This record gives sequence, C-alpha cells and structure tokens, in this order.
Amino acid sequence: MSSAWIQTYTGRKFYPLRPNGRDLNIVDIAHALSMKCRYAGHCKFFYSVAEHSVHVSLNLPPELALWGLLHDASEAYLPDVPRPIKAHLPGFVELEHEIMSVVSLRYSLSWPEPREVKRVDTAILADEQPVLMPNVPDDWGLSEPPLGVTIEGWAPERAKAEFLRRFEKLAP
Repeated sequence: MSSAWIQTYTGRKFYPLRPNGRDLNIVDIAHALSMKCRYAGHCKFFYSVAEHSVHVSLNLPPELALWGLLHDASEAYLPDVPRPIKAHLPGFVELEHEIMSVVSLRYSLSWPEPREVKRVDTAILADEQPVLMPNVPDDWGLSEPPLGVTIEGWAPERAKAEFLRRFEKLAP
C-alpha cells in the first residue's frame, strides 16, 4: 500500500492509491474541477470540468442528476486524461474506477456508473466540439447528437459556485 498523498484545497490528505470516502470533501471536488480545463487545454477558451459536469447533471433525469454532477469527480484527485489516451495508460482506468467507487459509496450513488450518464457525457461532446474546437481536422465519430447545451466558459469561481449550488440541490 502506498502512503503517497496529495494535499487538497481544504487542507486534507488524499491518498489516490488507496482512496477513502472519509477523505472526500465536496468543496475540494468542486474547487479542483473548476480549475481544470477540458480537452487537455486544447480548446478555444477555458472550459472547466466543473462546468461540463453541471451540464451533464442538468441533462439527466432527477434520479441520475447527482451521478451526472459527480461523474468526473476522480479528476479532482487525478489528471483529466483525454479519452483516446486513457486506454494506453496501464492501471489508470482501474485507479480512476477505484476512486469513483469510493465517490459513489460516499455520496450514495449506485455503482457502476449508469449507462445513461455515460451516454449524456458523450452527447455533450457534440455540443462542446463546435464551440470549443473550431478547427476540427477530422470527424470525431460522435455516436450521439447534440443536446442543445450552451457552452459559456465559466470562470473558475463561477464554475465552483454553480457546481456547489447544484450539489446542494441534489445531495441527500
């Protein structure tokens, strides 16, 4: 077992190689996701994982909305690795799943992530791509049509506040 830990925004220790629900804090999650840019930063303007998560949440039925908000919570403790790279990093997906299983337990979510959450997460790519990636060199092969989400590029402070407001509305 690893004793390596990262310090969170609220001053906690988080052990990414042995995650524990007691070490999770929604403020840490909201803050970190509001500071991380999607697409490895390769977009027209800053677009946070927190804003993306709020959009996913708002496009799911009420019983899945909290799952949608927290679907990328592992990225508060790990890097946001683009989908095409994840499969080529041995052990990364397993580590991400381990953290997400702890998140799901901590916030009373079913495990594994429901398919509808992944579907909406994928569909939002069709909304994000034309706004964030104006110079697309090839077809992304998106399997879902756009949902009609308006991508604004919230500043980190707003993204954090919107994320926490949504959490307060949805949390049990």
